[in-house]
Amino acid sequence: MIDAMPRPRLPYTSMEVTRHGQTIWYVRRPGRRKVRIKASFGTPEFMAAYQAAMNDEEAPQPVREAAGTLSWLIARYRASTAWADLSGATRRQRENIFKGVLAKAGDKRLASITQAAIVKGRDNRKETPAQARNFLDAMRGLFRWAHEAQLVKVDPTAGVKNPKKRTRGGFPVWTEADIAAYERRWPIGTKERVWLDVLLYTGLRRGDAVTVGRQHIGSDGFLSIRTEKSGRKVEVSIPVLPVLAATLKAGPTGDLAFICGATRKPLTKESFGNFFSAAARAAGVRKGAHGVRKIAATRCAENGATVSELEAMFGWTGGGMASLYTRAADRKRLSHGAASKLNRNGEATSIVQLPDAVGQSEAQVIEK
Repeated sequence: MIDAMPRPRLPYTSMEVTRHGQTIWYVRRPGRRKVRIKASFGTPEFMAAYQAAMNDEEAPQPVREAAGTLSWLIARYRASTAWADLSGATRRQRENIFKGVLAKAGDKRLASITQAAIVKGRDNRKETPAQARNFLDAMRGLFRWAHEAQLVKVDPTAGVKNPKKRTRGGFPVWTEADIAAYERRWPIGTKERVWLDVLLYTGLRRGDAVTVGRQHIGSDGFLSIRTEKSGRKVEVSIPVLPVLAATLKAGPTGDLAFICGATRKPLTKESFGNFFSAAARAAGVRKGAHGVRKIAATRCAENGATVSELEAMFGWTGGGMASLYTRAADRKRLSHGAASKLNRNGEATSIVQLPDAVGQSEAQVIEK
């Protein structure tokens, strides 16, 4: 058993032998609780439990699966590099999907999982398009890996279309008035102010924001972190602006992460999202953490940031997302320029406040 242990040993693992001769493996990281891995070493269940312990997740329940079944395939997927490369949030999301799938079809033979079965699973979730999309993402990840690993001959998710998104405009963007209201309610020296300023002046997603601490700031004054999103890991380096430095100096902050709770312990992505939304509501703002990232990007774009600059700061790739913000900022500037040319004499002027009175002629309004 000991000889089978890979070299170098998996990080943070330790082995103990009981007085009865039983070998027990543990995962223990500094400052975290010691987690026992109940599965046998070298099995897919062992690797799945190890990955769960490393990400502070509950280990998947061991399943007695027959070879060639859907549960058998999912167990091996959990032990794969493809699974390990996913962000913790994505793994938790897919585990929730797999839990329901295994309950209904875990014993199904892989040959019976056809494209029609995948479409049916998508359509069964049509009332909640986001869940339908999450279902497809989970099954695509599973079967694309399985097809590459030659565990299935056909990928049943190939060609299955995504459900149409409901047009809700995404997460509501914070306004400058929202920021001002929050700052009045939560002044410098409160943990709630630390929460806002870390989000606003780094532009990080909440999942990354809860992990950054003083250990991420180099001697050059830049905060560097490898961000995680949908399995892609992108390193960003962000200068710590004086306004953020002042907030962090006043605190309170945690030992390992700037964002902390009442006991100065780090917060999970989910709990921070709930706490931040509650703090925003106390300030009269009914919006969440992601909307702060949006106003940060909007500020940068409206102040002339390029696509490359936005991608460097916000960890985007491909130009698409950054272009949305630069195009919106350009439209605003161009609209201002066009509207200022509405004067009959063609002279460009500043945009003025509309008069309160109604019924005035066009000439009267222009003259004013």
